[in-house]
Amino acid sequence: MSRPCKCRLVSTLPDNYIFTPSDGENSCCIILSLDEYETIKLMDYEGLDQEECAKRMLLSRSSVQAIYTSARKKLSTAIVEARKLVISGGNITTLDQTKKYELKAKGENTMRIAVTYEDGQIFQHFGHTENFKVYDVVDNKIVDSKVINTNGTGHGALATLLNGLDVDVLICGGIGGGAQMALSEAGIKLYGGVFGDADSAVEAFINGELEYNPNVMCSHHHHEEGHSCGSHSCGHHSCH
Repeated sequence: MSRPCKCRLVSTLPDNYIFTPSDGENSCCIILSLDEYETIKLMDYEGLDQEECAKRMLLSRSSVQAIYTSARKKLSTAIVEARKLVISGGNITTLDQTKKYELKAKGENTMRIAVTYEDGQIFQHFGHTENFKVYDVVDNKIVDSKVINTNGTGHGALATLLNGLDVDVLICGGIGGGAQMALSEAGIKLYGGVFGDADSAVEAFINGELEYNPNVMCSHHHHEEGHSCGSHSCGHHSCH
C-alpha cells in the first residue's frame, strides 16, 4: 500500500485561479495544484531557498524539490504552448484555518505546550484527538491555557495545525510513526506515552520530572484485536 500524501501548508490562496492566453487557447488546459503554486510563490516570487520553503510548507527538501520541478515544467508548457492554466487541487491546509483558534501571540520568551485532551486527561490516540489543551509557559510558570477543538482534523494534518498554532512541545499518549515524522519536520518536540491528568503532566514537564516513552508507537488505527498505544509495553524516561 502506498504512503498517503502528506498535507502541505499553504500560507494564502491565490486571488486568481484561471489564466487564459489572449489570442485563444490550446484545447488541453494545464492544472497547477495549490502546493505547486505555493512553491512557485515562495521560491520564485518571494525568493526563499529550498530549505526555507520546506520549513514553511512542513515538508522535506526533497519533496519541495519534486513539487517545484513539476510546477516549473507546467508553467513553462503553459507559456510556450499557449495553454489555459488552472490552479486547483492538492492535499493542502492553510494558515487561515489556524487563525480561528484566536490564541494570543506567543511572546519571545514563551514556550507553548500542547496536550491531547479529553475531560482533563491526556487522550491516548493522537490521530483521533478532538481537543488540544494549549499552555503558554514563561519562566517555568503557566501564564495562560486554552482548550481548542481540532474540528475533525486527523493524523498528519494535526502536526500542521499545531505548527500553525506555534506549538513547541506536544505531550500525548500513543502516536503513529507518520505523525511523529510530521511533528519532527515541523520542529515540534514530542513526549509520548504519557498518561493521567493533563495539567499535572505539564507541571511535571516544566519541573523536568515528566515520565514519557521515547519509543512510543500506536497501532490503534490498524485492525489488530488490541493496540499498543502509550507505554503499555515500554519503560519510561524522565524529561529533563
